[in-house]
Amino acid sequence: MPDYKVKQGDCISSIAQGHGIPWEKIWNHPKNANLQQTRKDPNVLYPGDLVFIPEKEEKQESGATERRHRFRKKGTPAVLRLQILDEEGNPRAGVNYTLQVDGQYFEETTDEEGKIEQRIPPGAKKGTLLLKDDDPIPLVFGQLDPIEAITGIQQRLLNLGFDCGEVNGNLDSKTQEALKEFQRTYGLNDSGNMDQATKDKLFKKHGS
Repeated sequence: MPDYKVKQGDCISSIAQGHGIPWEKIWNHPKNANLQQTRKDPNVLYPGDLVFIPEKEEKQESGATERRHRFRKKGTPAVLRLQILDEEGNPRAGVNYTLQVDGQYFEETTDEEGKIEQRIPPGAKKGTLLLKDDDPIPLVFGQLDPIEAITGIQQRLLNLGFDCGEVNGNLDSKTQEALKEFQRTYGLNDSGNMDQATKDKLFKKHGS
């Protein structure tokens, strides 16, 4: 089977679902070792990445005839993880929320760290998060680029509230000013450049 070329919005879970293969079997395959080392997160791929797709393995299960049997498909759900913060950057703990993903609704409460963790369909593209007394927050899944790409830097800055303007893949003056603001906020050298310390802090604060 030829390698699969990643498109915007793809992740290993959605690719695996499309091919009917557990995502772990794809992600952990030796022929995807370089991809795993480069991207590190199966949910954060970049358009043009090549993913090796192994052949399906047929599995037989024994069972008595003329009886109904139930089998569970492994590795299908993806997991959405979010952290909700207030304007001062403090976790919003114990907040009721409604999450809508591809027509499915989930109602829960943020944990003591303001975090949300919810299993969602692996091929989900869009959703909406509604927090109590807040305006709806639109969500788009599978669109986050790797932090090594300038678009990935811009996306993370915007998600954390640092206005870098348009996600255009250019380290322009607007992006550099947003980087400086981020660096000052977290006690880094405000060079406006994406050095390793800034990259590590941005990854940690964004959570991916």
